[in-house]
Amino acid sequence: MEWNALWSPWTGPGIEHLRLVEDQDSFFVDSVMRGTTRVSYTIHCDRSWNTQNCTIHRHGARSHKIHLRRDDQGHWMNAAHEHIPSLEGCSDISISTTPFTHTLPIRRLSLHSGQSTEILVACITIPTMEVQPVKQRYTCLERSDDSSLYQYKEVDSDFTTEIRVDAQGLVLDYPEKWKRAWDDSFVGIKTAEN
Repeated sequence: MEWNALWSPWTGPGIEHLRLVEDQDSFFVDSVMRGTTRVSYTIHCDRSWNTQNCTIHRHGARSHKIHLRRDDQGHWMNAAHEHIPSLEGCSDISISTTPFTHTLPIRRLSLHSGQSTEILVACITIPTMEVQPVKQRYTCLERSDDSSLYQYKEVDSDFTTEIRVDAQGLVLDYPEKWKRAWDDSFVGIKTAEN
């Protein structure tokens, strides 16, 4: 199955076009964000939404690419297959300029209403392309077949917000940050490859 979505920021220029592909063994995402900085990324997850690898590319005159891979023991490595000790314990990827990476813990944790979990993520900050561990907390406020509401908190800061997601766990509304620009895009489309 394949889905496509568009998000736009609440303010300022920009758009993100994301493609999500599901097959028997995995989920694969590729996306392009255009705004003051053009960024593309791919993320590959297993059937339980555990991140296996990702590539983030900042385009332009100061082009820069990061590749991260997570092995079966949860250790993170770079493109040269070198271990990254600072990311030990990180369970997910978080990219600062996209709403999509909230889907990874939301789908992987599958929290019920009232449940809350704190996680450590490998956060990539755009446009600096810095990678560092960040503590996040997700609390499921309400859950239904059509949409669910989560409280998201950055543990080491004062930032807290509520994120509404659809049945796929994809963000519908991220107040003051992102909103779905193409509401009817998530009708499952059977692709020729599948």
